[in-house]
Amino acid sequence: MNVERRLGPSPRERGCAGGGGCPDLFELADGNFAVIGAEATAALIGSLPADAGVGGNERIVVIPRELLVRAKAEIPDL
Repeated sequence: MNVERRLGPSPRERGCAGGGGCPDLFELADGNFAVIGAEATAALIGSLPADAGVGGNERIVVIPRELLVRAKAEIPDL
């Protein structure tokens, strides 16, 4: 697995000093996406729809709305 490119502005461009705690969004070489965000599985697991679940190797991650909205133009349609 390799990171192909960042989607949206860098943490520095968003005013984050770095060193952790700076959400980020990446497109991988295989076309999938990777997200750095705040782990929120325990806080959100009870509010998922009945047909959603979190596997043993999965976590719910929260990223700021501003990050996803600013990255929207760089996310391919398909």
